[in-house]
Amino acid sequence: MVSSATRPALGALAFVTVCLALGAYFTFAAVQGDFGLFKRAEVEAEATRLSAELEALAVDIAALENKTKRLSDDYLDLDLLDQQARDVLGLMRADEIVVQ
Repeated sequence: MVSSATRPALGALAFVTVCLALGAYFTFAAVQGDFGLFKRAEVEAEATRLSAELEALAVDIAALENKTKRLSDDYLDLDLLDQQARDVLGLMRADEIVVQ
């Protein structure tokens, strides 16, 4: 006569197998899923890159606002106006020599 105590029951083996499979699935999802650790690291890296880009754009905007103010009707910077006329229109003074 074979005793049932010496071999595990089929139900217990199925329960352990299902528990291990669910544990493996949730571990995989926690690491590589849409809301997992790897995705979080990617999002944080992108946020850092976008923050740096935002700061660079803010510096560019400040420089452009400064130039706009300096060329406005209320405040005219003659040196900047002279520089812009030289760069954009290709103008030069009569006492200057151009070397190309």
